[in-house]
Amino acid sequence: MSGLDDLDARMTALDERLRPIAQRPVDITRPGWLERLQRAPLPMDEANVRDTAERLLDDLISSYEHGEDETREAIRRLFAGHRSFAWAAALPDPRTSGAGARRHLIVFSMKDQGRDSRDALLTLQEICRDAAAAGVALGPLLEEVAAMSSRADRFGMGSTRDMLLGQRPER
Repeated sequence: MSGLDDLDARMTALDERLRPIAQRPVDITRPGWLERLQRAPLPMDEANVRDTAERLLDDLISSYEHGEDETREAIRRLFAGHRSFAWAAALPDPRTSGAGARRHLIVFSMKDQGRDSRDALLTLQEICRDAAAAGVALGPLLEEVAAMSSRADRFGMGSTRDMLLGQRPER
């Protein structure tokens, strides 16, 4: 089994475990819905897959950052095809260190805006805000990860590469 086949098989297994949680309806007309949602366990904890998912994310990040363009594109396709995993995938790393912010940016790049570029942009801004508030030098990190990222404008709001470069601090 190739490295990408192994990543796909592992992601498929996690996607199946996370799907019932990801697809569970939320009745926003019911009073207290937001508080209940905020108190609920995180999806990876509820599915009891946190350790396995974090190891997979580590392997995906390594393959993505050290891989060629074809490998990166294949990983972006894996995220697109495994929506429940992509929705739940989260790093434990704080965004307040250079290494942590870099890893979060790489996951952002792998998700390639997911299903909604507006949500993706908000996530990116949140990552950058947390890192900048901690004094992380964002410009070089954003440029490095942008170079790994897709140039496809999937939703008419610019490519993932463009989004990353657009967050660089003023020079």
